[in-house]
Amino acid sequence: MAPTRTWALIAGGGTAGHLLPGLALARALVAAGHDPESLHFVGSARGPESTMVPQAGFSVDVLPGRGIQRRLTPVNLVALAEVAVALLRGIALVRRHRPRVVVVLGGYASAACGLGAVLFRVPVVLLEQNKRAGAVNRLLRRVAKAAAVSFAGTDLPRAVVTGNPLRPEIREMAENPDPAGARAALGLPADRTVVGVFAGSLGSRRINEAVRDLVEAWSDRSDLAVRHVIGSRDFHDFMERAPEPPAGGIIYQPVRYEDRMHLLLDASDVAVTRSGGSVFELMAAGLPSILVPLPIATRDHQMANAEAVAATGGAVVVVDSDLTGDRLASELAQLLDDPERLEQMSVAMRGAARVDAAERAAEVVEAVAGG
Repeated sequence: MAPTRTWALIAGGGTAGHLLPGLALARALVAAGHDPESLHFVGSARGPESTMVPQAGFSVDVLPGRGIQRRLTPVNLVALAEVAVALLRGIALVRRHRPRVVVVLGGYASAACGLGAVLFRVPVVLLEQNKRAGAVNRLLRRVAKAAAVSFAGTDLPRAVVTGNPLRPEIREMAENPDPAGARAALGLPADRTVVGVFAGSLGSRRINEAVRDLVEAWSDRSDLAVRHVIGSRDFHDFMERAPEPPAGGIIYQPVRYEDRMHLLLDASDVAVTRSGGSVFELMAAGLPSILVPLPIATRDHQMANAEAVAATGGAVVVVDSDLTGDRLASELAQLLDDPERLEQMSVAMRGAARVDAAERAAEVVEAVAGG
């Protein structure tokens, strides 16, 4: 039997923030009738693609590469060599597969395949997670036939606002919320207000320190529970000085990593988090949020994301340098002491959500491939 021809090459990744929307898009294309074997991923050898893509039922090639440091160092010579190899391999992959369309997720692996698409006249669709487009998508914006964007006003031409494709478990949670069940699964009480804190797999030292101070200041509160995802980078150091509230006081759950994020979103009444493309998961959950944008994010895109979400009425924004335990306590108190405002914020978040973003983005890809 002849091998299935590649219909779409889905290129990019390096981080879960880039890869997960691509996987959600691929699942939507399968639901629309495409053979999983006709969808092929190209990603980064240093990213999660090599494990997450096969687990999702799709094939993948990974390209070498590493970040280039902003100073003169011998490591940059190796990095540049790897980038050159990645470009050549990415172009070769497009030539070998000859897909109907190349979908660019962002990250250097997508740049290689985007260049290959231009050389072999394969139409390109950009998938952009943030309000301000990333470097690769801006590089390819003139040659792309369309861009499926998460926010209105994103700086890409031929943009269609689809929202950011959601993981299936987040979509299921949004459509069938079960806060009581989620709390039971996470060992959280049913009768307390729950604050969920998270900031990506590495975590955020700034947020972690503010939460430590908050929990110590509010240690005697019997009406609150905090589930705090610390992240892998500082977990061991943090736990050496982790708060230990008294019995009957605030319930504090520090964890290194949350592999059931859909449960934490469902269980929480308020979130404290960064503001990458995952803000669409907060919207889907209808979760009022305190957003602390990462100040070193490229083009300050996290601030742009946060401001767009805050404009809906569903979130408040705190600048990273302003976040302390006292500031966090003040912001949370204003929300927790005003149940009507919390409810209004939840409604605003759900109203801004685009739960069907994967299907919308799939329609854009099919239209370009068919044209």
